[in-house]
Amino acid sequence: MKTLTNILIIGLMAIGFYSFTSSVYDGWVVPDEYKSMVNPTDPDDDEGLEIGEELYMKHCKSCHGKEGLGDGPKAKDQEGDLGDFSSEEFQAQTDGELFYKTKEGRDDMPNFNKKIPDDEEIWFVVNYMRTLGE
Repeated sequence: MKTLTNILIIGLMAIGFYSFTSSVYDGWVVPDEYKSMVNPTDPDDDEGLEIGEELYMKHCKSCHGKEGLGDGPKAKDQEGDLGDFSSEEFQAQTDGELFYKTKEGRDDMPNFNKKIPDDEEIWFVVNYMRTLGE
């Protein structure tokens, strides 16, 4: 019985740790209402992906790199970890978390409220970032 209790405790701790790390990528705390946001766009829509790619190349590539590896020409001038968009850790984030981080920014990451004021277009960027994990 004691072994079963220990297994349950370890399992609950592992689930708790996973849920904490999946919602706090690189120490970035995302408000709960964004974590559970549902992406209103179709991630397989070719036109939306094309728009997302164009916006990514215009606004994100200089720091995050063409492939999302954090190796863009401006990356060396940034203080924080730019992340690897192809990593399991990055891809484990919800669409809402990626939306929030792209829209609001923090530290060296600018917010895109003015550069990409249309929320639908930010969702297209999120959909494009998902393709970098494939």
